[in-house]
Amino acid sequence: MLGVLGPKDLLRQFLPVEIMCPAAGQGALGIEIRKGDAQTLALLGFLNDGEARIATTCERTLLSALGGGCQVPIGALAELKGGKLILDAMVGRPDGTEIIRHHAEGRDPEKLGKEAAAALIAKGADKILTEIYGKDITALQQP
Repeated sequence: MLGVLGPKDLLRQFLPVEIMCPAAGQGALGIEIRKGDAQTLALLGFLNDGEARIATTCERTLLSALGGGCQVPIGALAELKGGKLILDAMVGRPDGTEIIRHHAEGRDPEKLGKEAAAALIAKGADKILTEIYGKDITALQQP
C-alpha cells in the first residue's frame, strides 16, 4: 500500500546549465526607490550584491541584443568564477526541436553579453527569432 509522500521523500536533482539554461536574470531581485532617498538606500544597501549585478548585467545585455523578452526561448547564465565572467547562453525553438548554445568568458559584462548575442546570431539564432517574432531581430528594440 502506498502512503502519502512528504517533503523528505521528494527527490532532488541538480540540473546543469547544459540541460536547463535559466532565463536571463532568473532569481535576481530588482528594487526601485525614489531618486535621492538616502534613508531607504541605506536600509536596503545590504541587498546590493556586486557579483549578482555584474552577472545580471551580462545576461540582460545578451537578452536585449537578441531583442528578447519574457516570452522568448532565450536562456542565459552568467557567473563570476576565479575573477572571470563566464556566460552560457542559448536560443531555442519553442517546441525544443533546435537549440543553439554558446559559451564565452570575459571580464566586461556588457561586452561579453553583446559578443555572445552576435555569436548566437552567427550560429543561426536569428532564423529562430525571426520566425518567432515574424520580423528581423536587428529591427527589434526593447522598451
